[in-house]
Amino acid sequence: MEIKKSEELLAEVHRNCQLALQSISDILPETEDGDLREELMRQHEEYEKIGGRAAILAKDKNIELKNPGPIKKAMMWSSIKMSTMKDDSRAHIAEMMTQGTVMGITALKSSLGEMSRDLADPDVETLARELLSAEEKFEQVWKSMIA
Repeated sequence: MEIKKSEELLAEVHRNCQLALQSISDILPETEDGDLREELMRQHEEYEKIGGRAAILAKDKNIELKNPGPIKKAMMWSSIKMSTMKDDSRAHIAEMMTQGTVMGITALKSSLGEMSRDLADPDVETLARELLSAEEKFEQVWKSMIA
């Protein structure tokens, strides 16, 4: 049971990072605001670090992680392009990023809540909590740009 739950949590961390990286990569070309671009790139770097650590953990534990499929990526790309075509303002992009970040926070909290503390792999749990903390900080940054 421990292996399965830890695998699921690690998969959630990986999926969360991959979707965030894809979203940021899709939004960057639509962003002209220098401060906004800088924040997107800073967050991209943080997701890369955590995602890289998830990949190393998976390799060490012989867990196969799957990336989001091409259909999911295409749907995200088209949604971002359509949304930014209508409104590419700083506030709108910050709102889009807030929505994505909140989805990631919700998924992580749900996965962490389903784990029994005594059954969780401590390395996986620590990484998940680090990602959760980072995303909660990102949410605050984005919310401050909406107002």
